[in-house]
Amino acid sequence: MTTTSNHSAPAAEFAGKTALVTGAASGIGLVVARRLAAEGAAVVVADYNEQGAKETAEAITAAGGRAAAVRVDVTDPESVRGAVDLTVETFGGLHLAVNNAGIAGASAPTGEYTVQDWQRVIDTNLNGVFYSLRYELPQILASGGGAVVNMSSILGTNGFAGSAAYSAAKHAVVGLTKTAAVEYAAQGVRVNAVAPGFIDTPLLKGGDDAQRQHLISLHPQGRLGTAEEVAELTLFLLSDRASFVNGSYHLVDGAYAAR
Repeated sequence: MTTTSNHSAPAAEFAGKTALVTGAASGIGLVVARRLAAEGAAVVVADYNEQGAKETAEAITAAGGRAAAVRVDVTDPESVRGAVDLTVETFGGLHLAVNNAGIAGASAPTGEYTVQDWQRVIDTNLNGVFYSLRYELPQILASGGGAVVNMSSILGTNGFAGSAAYSAAKHAVVGLTKTAAVEYAAQGVRVNAVAPGFIDTPLLKGGDDAQRQHLISLHPQGRLGTAEEVAELTLFLLSDRASFVNGSYHLVDGAYAAR
């Protein structure tokens, strides 16, 4: 006996949308890009690591999604402009952006932090987010509105010894997020920030086991977070399910900040 159903499969949440994700060759950015594509978005995978960006885009395409790769240096405004222009030229518009590219930077007390190391972290983690917003927002407006998630950090709330530049940049990303949200809310663009705790990604692979255990101990849940957990929150904020969530800063940190 053949049975039929009047219930069609639910439409992919981001069908018809185009997304740009920076820092998408690995870690959180990679998972976010793949999840967006799986939910129907056309995704531009942008990363300083051009080969890694291509591999992510190829994996998305192999899984049946739509993706393009572009090398981007978020410390260079013209490079960022080029990535945004490529997104619009390739897929016809821009609706969603995840400004995720970032570096850990050097570790040293504030009074010993070199100017060169400071500038490198600020250029990537703060200026890179500003340059991204600067060129994304006009295109999102031109496409009829959309949503942006800026990747801050738990160190956008807390201080952390040895991380003056990183913490300063991530605090500033929160202020930048709130300002852009106020400016563009009436025009149909939402801008929010996500604050991961310490996440088990390649960014943490340099430390030894004792350092890793110390980081784990800072999270009352007793473990590091996963990129998938950060992606889950990020996709919610990009979606219409979060239609009245705007200008806010969302922790995904295993109660790190609640201690």
